[in-house]
Amino acid sequence: MTKDMMIKAVSEFFAKHGVESMELATYKSHGNDVPVKDYLLKRNFGSWNRILNVVKVRYPVSIEVVEKSTPAPKAKAEVKVEKKDV
Repeated sequence: MTKDMMIKAVSEFFAKHGVESMELATYKSHGNDVPVKDYLLKRNFGSWNRILNVVKVRYPVSIEVVEKSTPAPKAKAEVKVEKKDV
């Protein structure tokens, strides 16, 4: 597996989990679900921060931000006043 393939797989993994980057401990905690083991990445790139920077430059992860929609204001109830004829 080439370096480029590793970085692309890690980037897709981040996108799948909906994050732009991930701490090394969090990445390790996923166990066998990760596409490339952390020690292979660190062997080829040197450090986890360098891996994150390369992911950011080569295959940036774009996360869609969902804005919370504010509920529409409730319509005020109309008060009907009946006038009595005297």
